[in-house]
Amino acid sequence: MTSIRYKILTAALALALMSPLAMAQNAATVNGKAIPQSFVDSVATLMAKQAGRPVTPQLKEQIKKQMIMREVVVQEAEKQGLLKQPAVQDQITIDRQNVLIHAVLAAYLQKHPVTDAEVQAKYDQFAKSFGHTEYEAQHILVPTEKEADDVIAQLKKGAKFSDLAKKYSKDTGSAANGGNLGWATPGNFVPPFAAALTKLKPGEYTTTPVHTQFGWHVIKLDKTRAAKPPTLDELRPQIERELQAEAVQKYQEQLLAGAKVTQ
Repeated sequence: MTSIRYKILTAALALALMSPLAMAQNAATVNGKAIPQSFVDSVATLMAKQAGRPVTPQLKEQIKKQMIMREVVVQEAEKQGLLKQPAVQDQITIDRQNVLIHAVLAAYLQKHPVTDAEVQAKYDQFAKSFGHTEYEAQHILVPTEKEADDVIAQLKKGAKFSDLAKKYSKDTGSAANGGNLGWATPGNFVPPFAAALTKLKPGEYTTTPVHTQFGWHVIKLDKTRAAKPPTLDELRPQIERELQAEAVQKYQEQLLAGAKVTQ
């Protein structure tokens, strides 16, 4: 009898799962609350796109299980009356706003895509400001002018710059490498640092401390070479993101200007 009942139940479940209507409507129900298949499909498509992989039955099954678990927990939260808490309501409002803001800005960018001409103009502006010379330099960063003077005094006595950088420099990013900053154009440095660097000749170091918001620097120029800015193709993704951010900012300012705001 048990075997017959099991076979009947299995057959009934199979017929239900094979029903086009059931498959089209709901992926599952939790305590009578439906989880639409369209919702599972939408989440699967989004996740697959973000991960750069195809939508698979395994992915959909994984998402369905997650949706079921989430719905179980959400129902428990509602049962406990948490939905009525002001803090929860505030968070729901913020999350709703975030979703709608993202949607309206994405729609705006879709209707107003960045053009090749805009990308080219932005790149030309960057290339012009990039500079004609790159500098390979070292530096030693210390907290006080006196400490910088002491470093310079040791350099004048023949101490090796890289050894002093490892011993004294507070710049954790370069100290271990003897203060080496790699190749860069002056625009990559704060103005006082760049001004001092560009006055040096290869092999020279600053004989007076250079003060910036980071502390006191002793700078040594190792080499120079003709600057080679990245190509347009290399920078295109970054430039497009910057232009999109500028467009979105301008669009939001236009919306604000047209709104009636009282405070």
